[in-house]
Amino acid sequence: MASVINSVDTAHEDMIHDAQLDYYGTKLATCSSDRSIRIFDVTNGQQTLITQLRGHEGPVWQLSWAHPMFGNMLASCGYDRKVIIWKETNGVWGKLYEYTQHDSSVNSVSFAPHEYGLMLACGSSDGSISVITNAGDGSWDSKKINNAHTIGCNAVSWAPATAPNSLFDSQSVQQGLVKRFVSGGCDFLVKIWVEDNGQWIEEQKLEGHSDWVRDVAWAQSIGLPKSIIASCSQDCRVIIWTNDGVSNSWTSKILHKFDDVVWHVSWSTTGNILAVSGGDNKVTLWKENLESQWVCISDIHKGHGTIGERPSSG
Repeated sequence: MASVINSVDTAHEDMIHDAQLDYYGTKLATCSSDRSIRIFDVTNGQQTLITQLRGHEGPVWQLSWAHPMFGNMLASCGYDRKVIIWKETNGVWGKLYEYTQHDSSVNSVSFAPHEYGLMLACGSSDGSISVITNAGDGSWDSKKINNAHTIGCNAVSWAPATAPNSLFDSQSVQQGLVKRFVSGGCDFLVKIWVEDNGQWIEEQKLEGHSDWVRDVAWAQSIGLPKSIIASCSQDCRVIIWTNDGVSNSWTSKILHKFDDVVWHVSWSTTGNILAVSGGDNKVTLWKENLESQWVCISDIHKGHGTIGERPSSG
């Protein structure tokens, strides 16, 4: 049974929408409707505010840490249609790059695996997804997938670079890593995107939800013979999608039907335990047993209030 071992008083002045630990688990970044981002040192069970970042002009919905090989770098997105990449230089945090090419709220940001280079996916309420790439000379390139999701995109998550080899054909392996990510939207759909000759194309459309898809998470593939994606929705369900890599087709299984909207899903670093949180004010942990059934192994009540959702509007 899991238990709460530490809590952090962030001192945010409004609802917190996301909290992300860095690669080493020593820094915690939080963002809020108070338009700010706060970064804490959380080593040795203590919390120390490192910095407060202000650059957004509205609620900040989500954060994503880059791999430490790129230094201390954090991406944020918000209701103000902006994506901001922040970087620590000589102990001082500042704005490295600002992307303003979306026409509505940017709801999700996710840095790609470091094997792909410094690359960031962004999903917006304008229905499009942008992939921003550092060109290596200090400049940034962007490619936009227009009309990726009708009404809006709520979530993006990258496939691991160490996906099962059976997902790749031999020609792709020879040419280099195949880049993929998954997205979820207001059209009730989960979609998988793949890079092909420098362009992003829709590879799979996964149908199973009956309301807005609020979050998607592609599991790490450490020791796993298959690819696994979790998605959650306002239909109160979490769906587990699996691909054995043989036919490149995805099968679905309903993890659980909850009593309230499910806002977030997140995999453990080993890719075999799924954390689920939502409007029922609980975090539940799930694991697949030997009979291929998903069972709840922990149920944590988070306390008063609810986790801050990311409205898909703006």
